[in-house]
Parts: sequence; C-alpha cells; structure tokens
Amino acid sequence: MEDTQPSLPTKTDLAIIGAGPHALTLVTHLLQKRQTMRGKILVFDPSGKWISRWQRQFAALEIPHLRSPAVHHPDPNPFALRKFAESRSSELFPPYDLPGTQLFQDFCQDVICRFSLQQQVIPLAVTRIQPLPHPLRPRLRLWLQDGQSITARRVVMATGNGKLQIPDWVTQIEPEYPRDRICHSTSVDLRKLCLTGERVLIVGGGLTSGHLAVGAISRGAKVHLMMRRQLQQKLFDAEPGWLGPKYLKGFFAEQDYEKRLAMILEARNGGSMTPAIAMQLRREVRNGNLRIDENCQVIQAEWMGETWRVKCSDSSQHEYSRIWLSTGTKFDVTSEVLLQEVLEAYPIKIVKGLPVLDEYLRVPGCELFLMGGLATLQVGPTARNLSGARMASEKIVPAIVKSTIALSHPRSA
Repeated sequence: MEDTQPSLPTKTDLAIIGAGPHALTLVTHLLQKRQTMRGKILVFDPSGKWISRWQRQFAALEIPHLRSPAVHHPDPNPFALRKFAESRSSELFPPYDLPGTQLFQDFCQDVICRFSLQQQVIPLAVTRIQPLPHPLRPRLRLWLQDGQSITARRVVMATGNGKLQIPDWVTQIEPEYPRDRICHSTSVDLRKLCLTGERVLIVGGGLTSGHLAVGAISRGAKVHLMMRRQLQQKLFDAEPGWLGPKYLKGFFAEQDYEKRLAMILEARNGGSMTPAIAMQLRREVRNGNLRIDENCQVIQAEWMGETWRVKCSDSSQHEYSRIWLSTGTKFDVTSEVLLQEVLEAYPIKIVKGLPVLDEYLRVPGCELFLMGGLATLQVGPTARNLSGARMASEKIVPAIVKSTIALSHPRSA
C-alpha cells in the first residue's frame, strides 16, 4: 500500500487540517474571493474525502434532517441550497426549511463539483505541527502519518475535534466488562444493532440522546433516558439572534474573555431537544417503550456478567444490557496534541480551555488559524455549527487573501 501514498510538494501556501463542513466552507469562500489560490491549498484528512465523518455520524444515528435552516451550508451564496432543492421541496422540513440529510449531502457534493474540489483532499493524517520561527518568514512544518513532512506558510486547523466528556462514575467501573456494552454516543452505530428485548440506558439530555432513543426503540429496545436537569426544548442550539448583530454586537464589544465565556455558556445552556424529537419521545413514553428521568444522575454502575446494575441519585437501582453516554464533547486547546508545540512557541491567553485568538482567528504571533469549537471566544456560541463555519470563514479569508494584513504579535496579556 505504501506506493499508493500521494507524493507531496515540499511546501505550500496554505494547509488545511480536516475536511469537514468547516474546511469545505473555508475553501469555497477563499476561492470565491481568489480563484488563483486553487493550486496553493492542500487539505489533509485521513479519509481522503470531504465531510466523511459528518456523513458517517449522521448515518450512524439515522438523523433524518439537520437542525440548521437551509441558509446554513458550505456555499458562499446563502440561497444556493434552496435553489438546489427546488425540485426536492419535500426534503425541506418544517418549521424553517431544515434540509434532509440526503439533500444536504447531495448539495455538498454539488458544491465540491462546482468548485472542482473532488481531488483536493490528501488521505493522510497530520500527526505533528512544528513551528519554524523566523524573524521575517515564520513557517509551520506539518508531519504526516507516513513520515513525510511539508512546510506551510499558513495552516488552518478545522478538525472539529472535541474531547469526549466521560462522567466520573464511568472511570470508577472495575475494568472487566465488554467494551461495547458502555460507549460514548460517537461510537454508536444504530445500523449495526438488533436490540430486541434489550434495556438501554442513555445518559444525557441533548438532541443526540433523543436520536439514540428513537433509534434504539425502533430496533426493539426499551429505553431509559436519564438527564441531570430538566429536558429543554429548543429549535436551535442557540437563539437565532446569535447569528447577527442583535446579540453579537454586545458580545464583540466585551473585552473580558471570562465574561464572553459566560455569555456563550448561557446562550448554549447545555443540551436541548428539538420540539419534533421531544414529541416523538413523549409518544414513546405513552407507548411504554421509554422512561424519562429528569434531574437524575448515575452514581455507580457495576457489570454483573450479563447486565449493568446502576445506582442513581434518586436512590433507585436499575438493570440494563447497555449504556450509551450522550454526554457531549468539550473543547480544550491544552489537550489538543497537534497544538502543543505551537502553544509552547507562541504562548497565548487561555480561558477555561479556550484560546484567545486575534480577530482573524489566528494564534497571535503565528500563522495558525483555528475554526470550530476552539474559535468560540471570537465567533460566539454557534462557532461549532454550520453558521459558525461561515462566520469563521469571513474572519479568516481576509488574512489569507490580503498579504497586507501583517502578522499580529501578542499583546502582553
């Protein structure tokens, strides 16, 4: 297999790590502004394909449609998806024309073709980012999984990697148990499961736990959904006011990053279900397939050989055949292995794991840009969503296409 690895140039103007919706959004926005950049961009993703992890996760959880309305997508023209869907209006779901999963996937493939990006993704993982400081021409060297390396003038990290949040009681379980009987929601693939006669505990109150519950019940399981607070119903992760000046004006005016973080946490306010999923869950409760316990947490879980015995904060005990942790991910720049050397060379202010970047989403003093959850302090509560991909692209693109935007140097924090 070794000889099929792509041979790479020794240097590039721009390297993008990750080929998900954020990376695709950035590339289309860049090419719309400057067609000539096409030959200067290298995209690295071990899958070798655009949006492959996104597709896999949506398929594994059998998610029928997106949570974001049809104006949020990787094309620079906000109305492109609506136009693409003219003959497929049944695949836009109420109340705000939420695109069906297949429609969105087909649209992304259309974007990839229209921008001629089919061959853009190099099927290699980046294993290390090595800063090469220089008073005039600092560079970043990317080391790849096959031992090759490439020097980049600028690097954008768009991996979407969050750290899985695993509850403390999980780490206290004695080690002898089958690993597939307790797992994080990111490892569950409903398509491969037959759950007839099983009892499944799902921990967490976000939209993913709702999809998992519906999927498990459709495969014959009885489901217990347990969340540490009240079930929240919201159409979107954060209020639509966070997509424009209504809320963002005050957010960007706030120079105290601790206060910015507080605004973000309040806006997202943990996990929530859409009204449509909440309605499905209520139906399953009535049908006797689902039990929902709010304001309740697991205290201890013990593997009994065939089943889990679980003790809860309300003093109840239950038995389950499997446990799924729909406990989300957390973004923490200090635990991101790829960024360790960069942060050593260019120390920056970090607020509860989130980096303080410059206005172009760069690590100050360095030509490394961050997208997604790690850019939350500069983009706002929707940083990890599709709308956040567009907002991040609008900040990054000027710094890449205009050579006059000099590298900012960190102010003494």
